[in-house]
Amino acid sequence: MQTVVDPKTLLLKRIEDKTAVVGVVGMGYVGLPFAVEKAKVGYRVVGIDRSAKRVEMINQGHNYIGDVKDEDLRELVAQGLIRATTGFEVVPELDVVVIAVPTPLTKNLVPDLQYVEGVTREIARYLRPGQLVSLESTTYPGTTEEVMLPILEQSGLKLNQDFFLAHSPERVDPGNARYTTKNTNKVVGGVGPESLEVAVAFYSKTIDHVVPVSSAKAAEMVKVFENTFRAVNIALVNELTLLCDRMDLNVWEVLDAAFTKPFGIMPFYPGPGVGGHCIPLDPHYLEWKAKEYNFNTHFINLAGEINRKMPEFTVDKAARVLSQHGKPLQGAKVVLLGMAYKANLDDYRESPAIEVFKLLQKRGAEVVFHDSWTPHVEEHGLVADSVELTDELLQNADLVIITTNHKNVDYARVVALSKVVLDTRYATRGLKADNVVLL
Repeated sequence: MQTVVDPKTLLLKRIEDKTAVVGVVGMGYVGLPFAVEKAKVGYRVVGIDRSAKRVEMINQGHNYIGDVKDEDLRELVAQGLIRATTGFEVVPELDVVVIAVPTPLTKNLVPDLQYVEGVTREIARYLRPGQLVSLESTTYPGTTEEVMLPILEQSGLKLNQDFFLAHSPERVDPGNARYTTKNTNKVVGGVGPESLEVAVAFYSKTIDHVVPVSSAKAAEMVKVFENTFRAVNIALVNELTLLCDRMDLNVWEVLDAAFTKPFGIMPFYPGPGVGGHCIPLDPHYLEWKAKEYNFNTHFINLAGEINRKMPEFTVDKAARVLSQHGKPLQGAKVVLLGMAYKANLDDYRESPAIEVFKLLQKRGAEVVFHDSWTPHVEEHGLVADSVELTDELLQNADLVIITTNHKNVDYARVVALSKVVLDTRYATRGLKADNVVLL
């Protein structure tokens, strides 16, 4: 008599002996590093991405993500452990499907789940017994169970009997040399205990330490809290910056001294605003979901309001600095140093420098930017190219604003050649110069 093996047992065995084929939907800053880590331990990985250019680069072994080593991707592709495609027809070949697609906001700060929903519908078309689907995209608590599950069940298959569903939020810090995909603790929540068991088994084969929680909804809440924690604390120091500006105090001096306390405090720093894929967006997912429970998230709302004001404050301060030097903002030549949202990265998504650039233009300034990490910017209506940071550019500028503190810029040279510098990142720390104004 032939023994019938249930889908969960078979999937766990394939995960254990690494014969499971892993699919990763969305081969960006989360998906590609994850795919590489899975392939490193012996799994065959198929990346799915709508960008034909990305797919072609992966299949040729050409890396485009800073947190991935070029040689790692090249060797794994050569070994046949990583390949990519633009279509979902490969889903039946997969045992695990990890989703790492964008979760943006609409203009009204309402969650936009079009990518998650679209991908889930595609997966549902090909879903078969014995598969795990795991969402890694940051979203509001309830998305995996309330949005994805009904779509997947349209396949006719049953959760925790035929297929398994989990949420394991990405914890990627681009450019962080210490914490990588492998050694960053991984929170995992399943829609039901069977899904949790399968998901924990899957992630434990790659990640050093997996942290199981009681549900997918709890895992979703963990991630939005993490990013909200950062947003609220950044807003606190940004508000302190506004107050110190009124009181003629150096906020950086105050913060440096405060952070010498060995307990009860954690360093956060101000800037011209917040940017990136998480901080400007994710807290609003929780804020939106809370309204379903007739609950107002006051801290989140206030933090977002303060952080969104910082580009305008930066431009107002730029106008004051110029006025003190006998020059109006209208018609002034302004150079922004840095368009990426974070130092030493090529990522300019939601960068506050973009809003600063647009506000300066709106008020009549002649604006250009230099950023060797992001030579071209196209977002929120701004299309601009980086200019060369020549002596002539600095000398002719009425004002230079440091909006991103990239390490490959010689700030001593910038200060020496510029008429006046507005430093929003304290990139000029240690330089003594009368022509530097801190945010």
